[in-house]
Amino acid sequence: MADKEQIITREMVINEIIKRYPATIGVFNRFNVDSCCGGAKRLEESASGKELEKLVAALNEAAR
Repeated sequence: MADKEQIITREMVINEIIKRYPATIGVFNRFNVDSCCGGAKRLEESASGKELEKLVAALNEAAR
């Protein structure tokens, strides 16, 4: 993953990620990140303490 450009970053808003990349909804569910009520927050705010780097990597994989 290190050599691949990141499509999704920790600064992005969850709702925008899901809108652009619908396949990521399963990743949010798998990591227990609230993508409904917490969807207006930036990823790093909603996913704090939830292995953020692994989450971002999984989201980028799903978005590809």
